[in-house]
Amino acid sequence: MNLIDLTVKDFSAVLASDAPAPGGGSTAALSGALGAALVSMVANLTKGREKYAEYEKLARDVLLKSEELRARLLEAVQKDTNAFDAVMAAFALPKDTDEAKAARNAAIQAAYKEAIASPAATAEYCLEVVRLAVSLAGKSNPNAASDLTVGAAQAHAGLKGAAANVRINLPSIKDAAYVVEKKDLIARLEAEALKLLVIFEPPE
Repeated sequence: MNLIDLTVKDFSAVLASDAPAPGGGSTAALSGALGAALVSMVANLTKGREKYAEYEKLARDVLLKSEELRARLLEAVQKDTNAFDAVMAAFALPKDTDEAKAARNAAIQAAYKEAIASPAATAEYCLEVVRLAVSLAGKSNPNAASDLTVGAAQAHAGLKGAAANVRINLPSIKDAAYVVEKKDLIARLEAEALKLLVIFEPPE
């Protein structure tokens, strides 16, 4: 079953079931994809219109990038679930001999790293979406300003969700340097997003 081929109704039903996946990671990626789609929408509502001619190049450049990010984030919806399944498969490996135990432990570590790499990539993609939304703020069709705000918010929700999925898996990793690296990465992404999103806060 490819998750992104499901209807919204069917995807939400699978998500609501007692199946452990798809879960938060796939939902975070979908949230980011929806954010990218809204950024694309605003770019589409800006380009090719005479009254916004000064933003033509920006709108076209943003559209190209947001559509690439939307595709990557949609792929990440399935990748995250696949990564979780791989962790479960690694735990199911035999451990009846010392050699089997060693192989199983190695497989578990590799699977956990993949389960971290997937949401970490999602978080980076989501930050890129936020950056694109910010670049269009005040430089795009003002009738779609609220759509741009929602797009940035969706991308930020995706980033936060992906960050949570990275952090929940880090305690299972035995490579201390790897853990520090990923913690630092996520902290940087979250900090930059918060600074950028200030532009969408309503005036007092």
